Amino acid sequence: MKIRKFKKQLISYLFILPAFLILTIFVFIPVIASFFLSFTEYDGISPPKLVGFKNYINILFNDKLFWKAVFNTIYYVIFTVPLGIACSLVVAMALFQKIKFSTFFRTGFFLPTVTSVAAISVVWRWIYAGDRYGLLNYVLTKLGILAVLQDWLMQPSTTLPAIILMSIWGGIGYNTIILLAGLQSIPDSVFEAAKIDGATSWERFWYIILPMLKPVMIFLVIMSTINSFQVFEQVYIMASTTEYFGGVLYSALTIVPYLYERAFKRFMLGYASALAYLLFAIIFVITLIYMKISKFYEQ
Repeated sequence: MKIRKFKKQLISYLFILPAFLILTIFVFIPVIASFFLSFTEYDGISPPKLVGFKNYINILFNDKLFWKAVFNTIYYVIFTVPLGIACSLVVAMALFQKIKFSTFFRTGFFLPTVTSVAAISVVWRWIYAGDRYGLLNYVLTKLGILAVLQDWLMQPSTTLPAIILMSIWGGIGYNTIILLAGLQSIPDSVFEAAKIDGATSWERFWYIILPMLKPVMIFLVIMSTINSFQVFEQVYIMASTTEYFGGVLYSALTIVPYLYERAFKRFMLGYASALAYLLFAIIFVITLIYMKISKFYEQ
């Protein structure tokens, strides 16, 4: 019996081994290596030079651009996460109704999720273009709202809001599918009982749907926050040019593009590793706060 059990365990470990090797080579080893590099000065060519906490001290106390990136990232998260989930909830509630072609509409809303972010960013960059070929300028000019063509991605006041709008649009599909799954898990008997008791549509939404969707909403808030803190492609493609990186006056610079710029444009790999671990610390703390809040409301 022991030999048979050992053989089963050995076979199980053999099945796990390929995935474990891939994770080790491409995840675990780079994570550990970057942690040690964060305490060094390293340009990718010369041997790393140990500097202790110098990178962290410089980032936190001497790097104004880092704090600009942090501010922009928090601004992005504050608007993208709640607005994105709110819009997704509206769409999910609409698709939850028994309407014709609901499958077609679900597919249409989900398409941006399976489309490359880079491709979406290029399309939206054309939409926001400042010349007469920019779709948004064309529509607003025809409606008489704009008298002069405006380059939405070259104005410090509009660059980040433009990226936020695109990100909300791109994330609605995924959030909607998750919320729809949560809505479909609510028993029909609950809605029927509420109707019999005379509950209005608003009361059913406020006292039944929202409380029962709370676990799904918490999951979406946590995942959306983590993804928003790691925003990169949108900023890199839409707000970066040969003259400006992260928008004019760094108006759209966020943490991950700043990390990329330090690592692969200036070859400050030790400094960039320290930035990565500070980003990890920020996301970790915010996730813990979310978890504490969710447990408080579950009591």
